[in-house]
Amino acid sequence: MIKKFQQKLIFGFLLIFAVSILGIIIFEHQQAQKHRENALLEKLDTYAEIISRSGPSVGVPTNLRITLIDSAGNVDYDNVISSTMENHLDRPEIVAALKGNSGFSIRESASNNKLYLYYAKKINDQIIRVALPYDEHIKFLLRTNKEFLFFAVVVFLIGLAFILYVGNYFGKAVKRLKDFSKVLEIEGIDIPKFSEDEFGKICTNIAENLRKIKENEKLLAREKEKLLMHVQASAEGICFFNADKTVAFYNGLFLQYFNIISNQPLTVGKEIEYVSALDRSEDYYETQISKQGREFLLRMNMFEDKSFEVILIDVTAIENAKRLKQEMTGNIAHELRTPVTSIRGFLEILLDNHIGEEKRKEYLQRAFSQTQVLTELISDMSLLTKIDAKAQSLKFESLKIVHVIDSVYEGTSAALQEKNIEFINEVSEDIVIDGNINLLYSIFRNLTENVIRHAGTNVNILIKALEVKGGKIYFTFADNGNGIEDDHHLNRLFERFYRVHDGRTRTTGGSGLGLSIVKNAVLFHGGTISAKRGENGRGLEFLFSLNVSR
Repeated sequence: MIKKFQQKLIFGFLLIFAVSILGIIIFEHQQAQKHRENALLEKLDTYAEIISRSGPSVGVPTNLRITLIDSAGNVDYDNVISSTMENHLDRPEIVAALKGNSGFSIRESASNNKLYLYYAKKINDQIIRVALPYDEHIKFLLRTNKEFLFFAVVVFLIGLAFILYVGNYFGKAVKRLKDFSKVLEIEGIDIPKFSEDEFGKICTNIAENLRKIKENEKLLAREKEKLLMHVQASAEGICFFNADKTVAFYNGLFLQYFNIISNQPLTVGKEIEYVSALDRSEDYYETQISKQGREFLLRMNMFEDKSFEVILIDVTAIENAKRLKQEMTGNIAHELRTPVTSIRGFLEILLDNHIGEEKRKEYLQRAFSQTQVLTELISDMSLLTKIDAKAQSLKFESLKIVHVIDSVYEGTSAALQEKNIEFINEVSEDIVIDGNINLLYSIFRNLTENVIRHAGTNVNILIKALEVKGGKIYFTFADNGNGIEDDHHLNRLFERFYRVHDGRTRTTGGSGLGLSIVKNAVLFHGGTISAKRGENGRGLEFLFSLNVSR
């Protein structure tokens, strides 16, 4: 019987081990094949990029077949086939490139009946297809590494030896346990019948007897351990008190919170005056405590034996969020009231049929301007919501920041020229940033519009990139315009709906969200931002950091 159990054990371990080794071999084969294939495709992708920039005759191997195809599938150029070629829109690599920007296939050419590894990439409105003859060299590059298979066989043999050793070891252990169960039977212990094999016999004679002897002790120990683990891992500060109001047990979070709300020491076995003074006339008591700029919710639960627990919960963040939500709601209502009231007033005037055509056009234009104000406000609020939620739709990519700044200049050039503002961009073309193009654009766009609105006329904007430190690059965005006279406004510039002058209209003051969007976009990219007055008290200078591409 022992030998039979040993065979079952070895067979089970062997089956699991064999299946695992087979799975690893299959997985490694697929991964290695995919890795070699991706490496070759990346090389072909590089050739395609070179061809797109330098032409089909610069920096590529001589055996590389190059085909230039327009978006309609017509062949514009092929360095191997000089005759007119049929439309390539149905070629699998072309179909994939049109759908997913790139694609590849291994097939025989319909033009010269040779087997090629094709790779096609869509760049702008053209598809660049490169191909290598699928010869022995390419097959060798894609060949599976057989060294891993040899290694897996060696591991399997070693594992087999180990399984045999473990099976033999457990077989002897089972025999010793069976002998021990016979001793328990001699002592007259009545055991219910289980399965008839040796393992069932052991379970009958050992597990049941030891369970009966240690049942209560183990149960209490497990429950106590669960309770202590729960208390220690709890996100709340918890302290248990005996019926005589002395401390029985507390977790680290309770000690931390209690030291904030009280100067009394917290010691096991001692009575705490602060807690003793709490109302214990009911089974449940709750109050809120404000200390050192933080808010705590205190709850007390009474138990049947007159012992009780006190729970401290830090609700500072919740209270702050509630306050910010109320302020945000009030600010939104205030910001919406002005344009909505204006639109309503203009429409009421327009409903009067006694006004002239010239006035009618003027009021329609004013109403339209106010709808643009509403659109800007809603757009800014939507962008802030996306940043706060870290929406998955915000895609990161490596970007040359100088291109983003150039786009901002193109979009604001008319406004800059109107106020005679010189836009100076000294950022190098070599600087690459890991980020979201829309958020990076919003940073420089809002900073530029801030200058246009508030800096005055005949001023300069200077954008520079400073040192790279700790994986971040630091930028300065400075102007020499009107600036801010009182420094206490600097720390509040990035608050939502904050304006330096309360009397500013939305025409001159913007939505009040521009610099808040800038700050949140910078924080979203793992950076920081600060503002200070410019040299000689003129203008403003913003210093912020962004992650460089690795």
